[in-house]
Amino acid sequence: MATTVVNPLREGLRLARTPEPSTIVIFGGSGDLTSRKLMPALYNLALQRLLPATFSIVGAARQPLTDKRYRDELHTAVGEHSRTKPLNEEVWRSFAEHLYFVGTPDERGYDTLGQRLDRLDQDLGTNANRLFYLATPPAAYEPIVKAIGAHGLRGSTGWSRVVIEKPFGRDRESARVLTETIHTVFREDEVFRIDHYLGKETVQNILVMRFANGIFEPLWNRQYVDHVQITVAETIGVEERAGYYEQAGAMRDIVQNHLLQLLALVAMEPPAAFDDKSVRDEKVKVLHALRPVDADRLSDHAIRGQYGRGFVEGVAVPAYREEQGVAKDSRTETYVALKCFVDNWRWEGIPFYMRTGKRLPKRSTEIAIQFRVAPHQVFSREASEGLDPNALVLRIQPDEGVSLKFGAKVPVQGIRIRTVNMDFDYGASFMVDAPDAYETLILDALRGDATLFTRRDEVDQQWAFVDPIIDAWATAPAAPPIYEAGTWGPADADALVTADGRAWRKA
Repeated sequence: MATTVVNPLREGLRLARTPEPSTIVIFGGSGDLTSRKLMPALYNLALQRLLPATFSIVGAARQPLTDKRYRDELHTAVGEHSRTKPLNEEVWRSFAEHLYFVGTPDERGYDTLGQRLDRLDQDLGTNANRLFYLATPPAAYEPIVKAIGAHGLRGSTGWSRVVIEKPFGRDRESARVLTETIHTVFREDEVFRIDHYLGKETVQNILVMRFANGIFEPLWNRQYVDHVQITVAETIGVEERAGYYEQAGAMRDIVQNHLLQLLALVAMEPPAAFDDKSVRDEKVKVLHALRPVDADRLSDHAIRGQYGRGFVEGVAVPAYREEQGVAKDSRTETYVALKCFVDNWRWEGIPFYMRTGKRLPKRSTEIAIQFRVAPHQVFSREASEGLDPNALVLRIQPDEGVSLKFGAKVPVQGIRIRTVNMDFDYGASFMVDAPDAYETLILDALRGDATLFTRRDEVDQQWAFVDPIIDAWATAPAAPPIYEAGTWGPADADALVTADGRAWRKA
C-alpha cells in the first residue's frame, strides 16, 4: 500500500511560527489607511491572541498628538471599522497600553522616534526587532527610508523589515529607482511590498484549489481550458482619491498589481513548496511569459474607457470629469479591458480576458475558468439548448466562494439539459468570519514570511507589461471613450471578446 511522505520542514510552515517580540512603527500613523485598515487588523490579531507576547505599536506622523489622544482617536476608529463588533473593551484596554505616538514634523522628530524605540526595547525586551510600515503617500517612501537609515532606526541587534504599500513606483524606471533606494537601507529579503488582494482568503484558495486537490490540476491547461476571465468591478467612483487617481488611472491602480497577480496565481506551475521563494519563482515565470501587447494593434488587445453620468444601484451619479478634483478635459481611464496570452507550454494560445472599472453595475471580483465544450455532442440540439460550457468560478468578493457550472438532466420525460451550479460558500461552510487581508499580511510580515508579498522581479515584470500600453494611450490622439455609469463599460470592450466568438460573463 502506497504511503505519503510529508516533509517535516514544509508541514505547517506558515502556521507554526509565532511572531517574536517586536515593535511595529507605522509612518502615516494618523492617516486614513491606519485608522480604517491597519489598526483594526492589529486589534483583531490581538483579539485572536496572534500578536507577539511582547509588542509595541508606534504611530509616527506630523500631527502633535499625545499617546492618550492617539489611543482615544484609534478607539473610535477601530470601533467603527473593525470586522468584529462590538469592540471588546477589555481586549482594547490591554491592546491600547501598547500604543504610542511620536510626531515627526522635521528631522529632529526621527531622533525622537529613535529614542522612543530604544526605550521601548529596554522596557519591553523586544531586542530591537522592528517592522516599519509605510502607510503614507508614495512620494514619502524614499525620504522615509533614507531617514530610517540616516537616523539609525533599524536598531543594532534584532531584525528589521519594511512594508511598502502600492503603488510601487509609477513606471518600470521609477520602481527600479525606488528599489535601489530601499536597498541602501534594507536587503531585498527585508522588503515586503504589500498587495492586499494577496491576503484575501479566496485568493489564497486559488493555490489550495489547484494544489491540494487531485481533480482540478489535470484539467488546468490548454487541452481542456477554452479561456480565462478575471473581473475586478467596482460600483464606486473616484470618491476622495481624485488627486491620486488622476495620476494613476485604472491601469496603474488595479491592472499593474491586482489583476496581474491574480493572473499569475491562476497560470503558475506547481511550486516545489509553499514558501516565499518557490511560490514567487513560479509567479515571476508567468509574468516573464506574458506576451507583450503590440502597440500597432493596441485596440485588438487593450481597451480603455471613462465613466460618464448614469445610475448605479438606482442612484444618479456624476461623470468622472464632474468629480471634485478631476480635470474637465481629463484623459484618465477608469476602465480597462485586456486580452492577454501566456506563451508557455501549459497556456499557449489560450486567452486571458481581464477587466476592471469604476461605476460598473455591481461590486464583484471573480476568476472564471471556462472549459472547452464536450468534443462529441451525443444529445440533440433541442435537448442541449439550455447547456452552457463548464466553468469553475472563484468568487473573491463580496460573496467569497467557488462554484462549478455543469449540465444536468431536467426531471421531465425525455432528455432536456440545463446548466446548474454546485456552490461552495465560505460563510456557510465554515461558520466563521474570514480574517481581513491586512490581518493575514501583517502577521506574515511579523513572522518574516514573504510568500504573499511581491518581489522586486515581479514588480519589474508587471511594469514591463503595462508601460507600453500606458505610453501608447498617452500619445493617442483620442481621449478614452465614455461609458455610461451603471453599465459594463464601453462597447469596444464587448467587441474584444465577441470577436473571438466568446462573451463576458455576467459577474
